[in-house]
Amino acid sequence: MNLFNLLKIALKSIGNNKFRSFLSMLGIIIGVAAVIIMMAIGQGSKEDIRKNISKMGTNVIMIRPGADMMGGVRQDPSAMQTLKQADYENILSDRRYVTKVSPEVNTSGQAIYGANNTSTTIYGESPEYLDIKQWTIDEGDMFSDEDVKTSAKVCVVGTTIVKDLFGENFDPAEAVGKIIRFKSIPFRILGVLASKGYNTWGMDQDNVIIAPYTTVMKRLLAQTWFNSIQCSAISEEMTDQAIDELTASLRETHKLKDGQDDDFTIRSQQEMMETMSSTMDTITIILVVAAAFSLLVAGIGIMNIMLVSVTERTKEIGLRMSVGARGIDISMQFLIESILISVTGGLLGIVTGWLATLVCHQVGLPASVPAWSIVVSFAVCTFIGVAFGFFPAQKAANMDPIEAIRYE
Repeated sequence: MNLFNLLKIALKSIGNNKFRSFLSMLGIIIGVAAVIIMMAIGQGSKEDIRKNISKMGTNVIMIRPGADMMGGVRQDPSAMQTLKQADYENILSDRRYVTKVSPEVNTSGQAIYGANNTSTTIYGESPEYLDIKQWTIDEGDMFSDEDVKTSAKVCVVGTTIVKDLFGENFDPAEAVGKIIRFKSIPFRILGVLASKGYNTWGMDQDNVIIAPYTTVMKRLLAQTWFNSIQCSAISEEMTDQAIDELTASLRETHKLKDGQDDDFTIRSQQEMMETMSSTMDTITIILVVAAAFSLLVAGIGIMNIMLVSVTERTKEIGLRMSVGARGIDISMQFLIESILISVTGGLLGIVTGWLATLVCHQVGLPASVPAWSIVVSFAVCTFIGVAFGFFPAQKAANMDPIEAIRYE
């Protein structure tokens, strides 16, 4: 019996039991759709995180004070005072793989204009900070190196600050030149930053004030050390060389001997991106494995239905064998039927999963269907059809024709 005739018989058998066949497919549909949705959400979330981190610059390097032990207790790195002006100047003079450098200090408080106020954070930076973070000025200008030298009371602000202090519909261009207060210190607005919106972690990136680091250190914090130093490598590919260069520079400035631990930590944005991607991959695998169990259950359901079908058609099997059908023909008949149910369910599951990702986009949930997930889903469905249809097919092929004809 040729393959075409076997296919016709399988289709006819499925058509004669439409509802039962659909219920068999339903497990496959749900399983494949679940796997695709989980993969899509995992991939979409990873791409969204990478995109948000890329906005901050993939070649950004952050230097922070290292934690220290005191009385057997590890101290908070933010309380350490290991990053000084000498470190900043040494990095500037020795840099080869580092293009931009900005010391950073920050403090939170109330920004006030007239009767309006808002909670925010002011960051003390150098003019190179905007290039490091890939930020642009929408209105006005950035403060200058001269403003840093003189500890000028000037700043640039985010769009959220403009809306909160001057009104929702206030023209950002008119905010330039206005005087606002932060912890009773007046600051003249030189520029308004282009909006960045919320990041992956739900933080409003526009709720920020940036001023010269010397101004924040002297007039607001009265401290001589930095909370961190922000740098950017020449390119993402040269990040490792830049980190080695910074490590050598800081160890020299801090007079650390060979064998002594660093009293600072250096982290790159690239490292953060790889860590987040690895975490998302792990979460995606866990979700996909959980969803894949439904495919296993669906396969068992198909095998159960095929065994019922073999039992119901025992006499038909006996008649086919009596007129010359071989065991391989009987086996292929039921195997093709199992594969058709599984593959059809898989195709419907792929469509269902794809439609579900469109719904995810509509509700603002990041989702991206990788092409390989569709290929893998289709291959898994075919495998399920063969694997779980094999036993019923063999059972049918091994029947005794005489006993099968006599079966009631």
